[in-house]
Amino acid sequence: MNNKDVLSTDRKEWQMSADSGEAGPRSRSESWTLQTAPTLYVDGGRIQFAFRRLGPKNGIPLVLLQHFSGNIDSWDPAVVNALARDRPVIVFDNAGVGRSTGQTPDSVEAMARDAIIFITSLGLHQVDMLGFSLGGCVAQQIACVLGDLVRKLILVGTAPQGGQQHLMAVLQAAFADTGAPDPRLPLFFTSSVYSKSAGLAFLRRTRERTEDRDMECNSATNGSQAKALISWCAVADPEHTVLRSIHHPTLVVAGSADTMLPVENAYTMYKTMPNAQLILYPDSGHGVIFQYPEAFVGYARQFLNA
Repeated sequence: MNNKDVLSTDRKEWQMSADSGEAGPRSRSESWTLQTAPTLYVDGGRIQFAFRRLGPKNGIPLVLLQHFSGNIDSWDPAVVNALARDRPVIVFDNAGVGRSTGQTPDSVEAMARDAIIFITSLGLHQVDMLGFSLGGCVAQQIACVLGDLVRKLILVGTAPQGGQQHLMAVLQAAFADTGAPDPRLPLFFTSSVYSKSAGLAFLRRTRERTEDRDMECNSATNGSQAKALISWCAVADPEHTVLRSIHHPTLVVAGSADTMLPVENAYTMYKTMPNAQLILYPDSGHGVIFQYPEAFVGYARQFLNA
């Protein structure tokens, strides 16, 4: 039986569990980690979406929306595994990313459309969402256009429509840093000794999976994603139409020294959204939740369980 056959059976069971509020059949997914979970696929019509599922079957699933140039294995296992201790967690590649088919669109609106197709193709009617960076923009758009699909939002290191971004300048500086073992170190962390140490630990964790790793994004995908993020921030929204339309409970999380999507974005979202909370972490950059995984997961679980 292949992965698609397994998914076809599990999907019916999972949907029944989510609809009834009762625990579904026990599964190995309860003991899987990001490093060990198999990569599954779901048919979204024109797109075959790759994803992994962790945690129990019962409960509102938490869907993770990834950053620019990231794939499933770019997530921090320390964050994903801890979140999956008491809730279903789904990590996936949107269209054209990693092992998912299709072409990566160059707009946040189209990315949101594809993510909705993925979620509904799993037979899910309501989810929580954690959107990081570009994924946070996509999460906002989903909540704006299809609010009934979303219960709660966690927005990390992201920007509202019309917000501030320094993507290309920060990328250029990071790739010019020849002393860094990985561009994500200067991209996600500050220059302090503590932040750098946390960054190196994060990089080690992301490399723990050695088999069946996800495929890296190609230049076409990265180019489309960059255009989407830059365009999202370039479209002026002085009335904050998107933010004011999102009445869902929302946790906004940011690093104090995020150079890519500055902390002012987090203040704007917190002050404008009708039902938002704000957490800022010290001496931290774009990868704030990877620098403070235990503290972040603690707040996130409290927020989701409230």
